[in-house]
Amino acid sequence: MSASSKKKLRKEQEAAKLTDKQLSEQKEAKKTKLYTIAFVAVMTALLVVAICIGVNQVINNSGIREKNTIAYTVGDHKINNVEMNYFYLDAVNNFYSTYGSYASMFGLDTTVALDQQTYDEGAGTTWADYFLSNAKDNAKSVYALADAAEAAGYTLSEEELTSVETNVSNIQGYAAIYGYSNADQYLEAMYGNGASVDSYLEYAKLTTLANSYYASYGESLTYSDADLRAAEAENYDAYSSYSYNAYYLAASKFLEGGTTDENGTTTYSDEEKASSVTAAEEAAKALTAEEITSVEELDAAIAALPVNEGADASSTAYTDTLYSSVSSTYSDWVTDSSRKAGDLTYVANTSTSTDDSGNETTTVNGYYVIYYIGSNDNTFPLANVRHILIAPEHNHEDGETHEDGETYSPEELSAAKATADDLLVQWKAGDATEESFAQLANENSADGDGTTGGLYENVYPGQMVANFNDWCFDSSRKPGDTGIVESDYGYHVMYYVGDSDLTYRDYMIQNELRNADVSEWYNNNVDAVTTTDGNAKYVRTDLVLSRS
Repeated sequence: MSASSKKKLRKEQEAAKLTDKQLSEQKEAKKTKLYTIAFVAVMTALLVVAICIGVNQVINNSGIREKNTIAYTVGDHKINNVEMNYFYLDAVNNFYSTYGSYASMFGLDTTVALDQQTYDEGAGTTWADYFLSNAKDNAKSVYALADAAEAAGYTLSEEELTSVETNVSNIQGYAAIYGYSNADQYLEAMYGNGASVDSYLEYAKLTTLANSYYASYGESLTYSDADLRAAEAENYDAYSSYSYNAYYLAASKFLEGGTTDENGTTTYSDEEKASSVTAAEEAAKALTAEEITSVEELDAAIAALPVNEGADASSTAYTDTLYSSVSSTYSDWVTDSSRKAGDLTYVANTSTSTDDSGNETTTVNGYYVIYYIGSNDNTFPLANVRHILIAPEHNHEDGETHEDGETYSPEELSAAKATADDLLVQWKAGDATEESFAQLANENSADGDGTTGGLYENVYPGQMVANFNDWCFDSSRKPGDTGIVESDYGYHVMYYVGDSDLTYRDYMIQNELRNADVSEWYNNNVDAVTTTDGNAKYVRTDLVLSRS
């Protein structure tokens, strides 16, 4: 995989669509936030410790105990408490960066020490135990892959090594922000006694080596056409997409009667619930019994149902939905090879529960009505494209920079559009080659690192932000085409390099084979490593993640 292919304007389902540069900026902002959380948490604990240890504070803060106490052994590697704190705090931070304010939904109270709140009551474990277990798993994986890299003669590139060293050197900046005289003091506040720039640098090199080797191994795997066809033969449908409309008739919509108590809570008898299921099925039968030949006719019939009177009810369109994303409730019907356009059916949506005696009960919750439109075997080629992103410049009167979600003014958008137009005119007035476009991208694009010429290779449908995607996969697109499209991040000056040699279908098959092979390779490396628990008494299990 080329370096440029790692820098994509990804569209992650309902998540925000970010350019490479914005992803980097967001990641740095998030890193600052997490360091701040760790800083506050560790400082809170340190203040408590300082009160307790009194005159012994200088001795106990030296880190000698932490450095000389082995918390965990992975193969031949003895990990002391200082090093384990790196893995431990990063496990905490990774959890917080993923779930943030939703932590309480998992039962984590950020105002209570991690070792004072239960994670699994049955197992008798605390949240500190959970994060320590994660830290040990991560340490095992990192050392296993680092050892594998060493055995294979794999080392960090000069660029990777420089990046690690630069990131660690930037810790001095964080230290200054939070009032520390040097980076060692800041790291101790974050990770505990004994932490230092030198030891953290070694930790950063180690984890970067493991991650780099993991990525490199995956990228080194190649597959022949025979490999792809053999995998495809095992499940042809798995790499196809399907278009259909679906409408859900929940049995609860048909509930009638019920008994309301003094608190306003309405309950329904088993007979009333059974009647609602019957009514829902009758409605589904009525829809599928009609001579419906289009989505418009289906939606008209849905709107005409008595249960939908006064409501804006219609089916939901699923266009080019990958096999893996088709609801399991009706996937067998949708993906049946005999399916043809215009087919219409209904399928029960059920759930199963088990009582204390082990008896299973199946409940019908409602019915899906599905109208089939067609399928796509995804044998079209992926796209290779270059672009120049011109991001609007947001000018606050007080000098503040643009924040996520803030709307650009018409004037700011107009200025960005004018710049994009000028660049395209400038390119056309020159030799108008792909090389000259790449040079303009390196000099002007807000996306990328200024070395890739704005190139994105093997772009697949739905990968990029909407307008970018639509331009790439316009049926009339041909090599050398140019244009300007707008997205949430500004204006993209586009240059279509040409179709890839790889089809979308084969891209998916390759990814599946590669993921399976990398997973097997990874598990074999990690499972082969032996571990031994030591004394983790100085790991910061008493962290409090936020002040109340």
